[in-house]
Amino acid sequence: MAVPKKHHTSARRDKRRSHLALKPSKPAICSHCKQPKTAHRVCNNCGYYAGVEVKQPE
Repeated sequence: MAVPKKHHTSARRDKRRSHLALKPSKPAICSHCKQPKTAHRVCNNCGYYAGVEVKQPE
């Protein structure tokens, strides 16, 4: 089995992992009230999901 001959610094390790960070999700538009909402979640404004009222808005 291959074993590294030299220690890699944390800077080198972190440069390699720089593209692994999570990117912020873009808001979706609610089909019922046209307000921005998180994708695949019940709308906080009107309580609808996929055209069906799931909960009463607060």
